Amino acid sequence: MRKGILVSFACGIGLASLAVTASAAPGEQARREITQLMDGLSNSACEFQRNGKWYGRTDARAHLRRKYDYLLKRDLVDTAEQFIERAASKSSLSGRAYRVRCPGQPETDAGAWFLARLKALRGSGAPPR
Repeated sequence: MRKGILVSFACGIGLASLAVTASAAPGEQARREITQLMDGLSNSACEFQRNGKWYGRTDARAHLRRKYDYLLKRDLVDTAEQFIERAASKSSLSGRAYRVRCPGQPETDAGAWFLARLKALRGSGAPPR
């Protein structure tokens, strides 16, 4: 009986340590990239659509920042790709894709827009407008 309790206790400790190591906060590079992505939107002349309504860049950035903070508190984001997938691509409530429209360019899904900007950031080229 005692041996069974010890084995259960040891398994519980092992699972708890696994859970602790599985969650991770974004590293410095990921935090910098995520900030640059949000800066890219708020410094552009683009508009951001969520749930059928268009928002200016300031409101869009504030919304994305709130979603990012929510994910950070729950250890649900540790890469720029996860930020794009979990915060910047679609509404958590309705499931509808976010959209971005910029002057002189076709309207596009926000996920694709952010991924293109991330690719440009990593390629050290100027992000697309």
